[in-house]
Amino acid sequence: MANEEQLRILKQGVETWNRWREENLDAHVDLSSADLSQARLGQAYLSEADLTRTLLRGAYLIRAHLDGAHLNQADLSGAYLMEADLRNARLTGAHLNAARLAGALLNGAHLNQADLRKAILIRADLRGANLTEANLCEANLEGALLLNTILDAADLTACRVYGVSAWDIQLEKAIQKDLIITPSSEPAITVDNLEVAQFIHLLLNKKKIRDVIDTITSKVVLILGRFAPERKAILDALRETLRQRNYVPVLFDFDKPASRDLTETISTLAHLARFVIADITDPKSIPQELQAIVPDLAVPIQPIIASPNHPWGMFEDFPKKYHWVLAVHEYSDLDDLLTALETKVIAPAEAKAKELMGR
Repeated sequence: MANEEQLRILKQGVETWNRWREENLDAHVDLSSADLSQARLGQAYLSEADLTRTLLRGAYLIRAHLDGAHLNQADLSGAYLMEADLRNARLTGAHLNAARLAGALLNGAHLNQADLRKAILIRADLRGANLTEANLCEANLEGALLLNTILDAADLTACRVYGVSAWDIQLEKAIQKDLIITPSSEPAITVDNLEVAQFIHLLLNKKKIRDVIDTITSKVVLILGRFAPERKAILDALRETLRQRNYVPVLFDFDKPASRDLTETISTLAHLARFVIADITDPKSIPQELQAIVPDLAVPIQPIIASPNHPWGMFEDFPKKYHWVLAVHEYSDLDDLLTALETKVIAPAEAKAKELMGR
């Protein structure tokens, strides 16, 4: 049970608590099972002192404000932290095994080496959180938000990851084994890669994967062009018009010099596209990128150009050698382009796509 005197001091406010903590570094802090729901503990010093671990086992911290709190090495085993605000809190080496953190805000939190075994992190916000070497074995991450989350060398064995949103996460040397991609109400299906878990779940749902495949093969249009101010308005209008025609336009900025990685990205996107629209007006990197795409990929390429510009000298080699590169459509201004878009750009590209599919 909690030390009543320490609990009384803590409830007087963070400033009073931190002052007492500085004066009593050798004190064994015990706040086990304390009810601190909705308490404002931002920047509170609750870390261990003189190797004595702060005890918060089973504490009630529901909707508590712990933003920026110092909880390094603290024992929060079985604590109730639902919807608590732990943004930028320091939890390095903290024990959170079996803690309940459903809906908690943990974005930017320091959770290096934290013990989160069997922790309930349903819908937790872990954006930018550092979980390097954290132990997440059997943790429940259903619906958690993992954006720029660092999970290097973390142990994710048997985590429940159904509904996780994982973007730009770091997983170097992470242990990914037996990740459960189904909700708790369904039989467990496991995979061994967090980044592909969402896709594998789609594969298991026939209707969803049919929709995905249909979108990729019949709706995606890759738009290539320059993002220079005078050209961007054309590309934006082209994208919006394609959206209105039920396509899924993907617009790529070619205003920067191409690199190998950029070329590979464009090639990948082109493989997914129904057809490609390339605005070759005042080209910069497009010649290089088309050279990487066209010879190896039979996808319709519809070039467009604003008059009175002309294609670069070697462009004519593309339509001569590769029949999926269509005749250049010349337009005088934006209104002219949009007026003729259906008949001069979309229709020829769709006809060529159908021809290629029938070969």
